[in-house]
Amino acid sequence: MATTTATATARIDPPPGPAQVLAALEEARRATLALVSGLSVEDLERVHSPIMSPLAWDLGHIAAYEDLWLAHRHAGMPLLRPDLADLYDAFETPRAVRGEIEALGAGEAREYLEAVRARTADALTSQGVGDGFVCEMVLRHELQHSETMRQTLAIAGLLPPGEPPLGPLEGPEEWIEVPAGAFAMGARQGRFAYDNEQPRHTVETPAFRIARRPVSCGSWMRFSEDGGYERPEWWSPEGWAFKQEHGIAPHPAVSASQPQAPACHVSFYEADAFARAHGARLPTEAEWERAATAGVLAAVGQVWEWTQTRFHGYPGFVAHPYREYSEVFFGESYCVLRGGSWATAPRVASLSFRNWDLPVRRQIFAGLRLAGDAS
Repeated sequence: MATTTATATARIDPPPGPAQVLAALEEARRATLALVSGLSVEDLERVHSPIMSPLAWDLGHIAAYEDLWLAHRHAGMPLLRPDLADLYDAFETPRAVRGEIEALGAGEAREYLEAVRARTADALTSQGVGDGFVCEMVLRHELQHSETMRQTLAIAGLLPPGEPPLGPLEGPEEWIEVPAGAFAMGARQGRFAYDNEQPRHTVETPAFRIARRPVSCGSWMRFSEDGGYERPEWWSPEGWAFKQEHGIAPHPAVSASQPQAPACHVSFYEADAFARAHGARLPTEAEWERAATAGVLAAVGQVWEWTQTRFHGYPGFVAHPYREYSEVFFGESYCVLRGGSWATAPRVASLSFRNWDLPVRRQIFAGLRLAGDAS
């Protein structure tokens, strides 16, 4: 049961100043450019996977998004490159065609980033930051793309040395019992939050239990060795059909990792099958957030954690500042993930942040944590 206790808000209280915003934007940009600094032009411009963008497209998209929201819509400037608006619009140009279109090359994309940033500095100096929401949205957009680009780099075998930094899970494998009760779910007012995190509302959860830590690679490989990919009774009908059609086996990243590291690159269908095989289930996102807010979960933020919840708006949801961020994905097709991963910027990975993806996807840095009804 859920009841709304607050309306959605987009205001950051107090908003930062222009110098503070520009410093944060520059820090994010240095990290973006450092991520791709050692790559060849060919690696930046080619398609590494049909479900991912060429890295050079990501760079051009980051620039176009910043120019649209900060220079154009916030400060009223004309777009720097109106001819690129559709090309770098994520909906006008879906991933499947981004490697086939005439986009900016790697060098041109870097120049576009630099030119847009100069306009942003002028815009914020002359117009201020307003309520701060759009500035923070643009900053987090770039930070989130750095994780998406790392997904591409992982597929291509091009991650920087030392990544992913997934070490052994610490502490015992144990279950936490959470009694029935109510809690305030969603983002607090007065701080940045995406529209799908709002409004904050009261949710009651029945008593449940949840694993203290995520599933390890060792546990995942034991599941596989015990016939996890051969026993249809452990899979949903949709999951088994996916497994059969694509010949799914444990992701190479799981088999190659140390046994005590958290399992990563796991699809929802695989996570669901693992849970069924262990007489458990995936947590709902309300259960996950309640347990995380109470501070009883270990190793949050190492891998995204699948929940059994499909992606919908909260009661009283209002799209802001554009429908395409969240609302167009609502429905039964996308599953919610929580917690963040090793590649998620700390600024993004709040306990109320909601990620979502299709249940077949394994490119994301996702694992799972088991849950169950109270014993």
